Amino acid sequence: MKIHKIQGDISKEVASSFKKSVSVDCEMQGLVPGRDKLSLITLTSDDENIYIVQPDKNTYKAPNLISVLENDKLMKIFHYARMDVHFLEFYLKTNVKNYWCTKLMSRLARTFSPSHGLKDLCESLCKIKLDKKVGSSTDWNKDLAEISDKEATYAANDVRYLKTIKDKLQAMLEREKRFDLFLITMKGLESRIELDKSGFKDPDIYEH
Repeated sequence: MKIHKIQGDISKEVASSFKKSVSVDCEMQGLVPGRDKLSLITLTSDDENIYIVQPDKNTYKAPNLISVLENDKLMKIFHYARMDVHFLEFYLKTNVKNYWCTKLMSRLARTFSPSHGLKDLCESLCKIKLDKKVGSSTDWNKDLAEISDKEATYAANDVRYLKTIKDKLQAMLEREKRFDLFLITMKGLESRIELDKSGFKDPDIYEH
């Protein structure tokens, strides 16, 4: 695994290297867009070259990264897309297209389990144990050069296994004849994110 730290935006060459899918994860200062900054965006398409991008927090201009997010022929794989897509669209002023969420896939496929976090999925489906302690205690807004190798590895691992997880969960969904239900649920997620942007938080507006 080779980690590339990038300030501002990926190059056109990196953007064009993503062919069929790209796994994406975000690190934020908190969970409230507008109050909390979008700190880092991590991407990979081959699990070996992983790009950790620290956007310009004054302008958030990243045209090459945006071209990837808006490419409807390129699948974006997230874990908990509801939050990541919201932050990306809020700060980069983009419209993320063609994305799947492995947390939603897991909730629909793995109904035998109450655990659908990335750490759980890595352990169950990839036989990999992730150390998630680093993320909860890291100031991701510090200078990119100050991010330690351990912190960079933590960010990289958040995308490194997503493609494998997605493939295995898709196979489970198809086996259980729930794949079409997942696709419908993803359309609903787009609406849920729009509700989040408009200030309509949980509990669910569909409740009595």
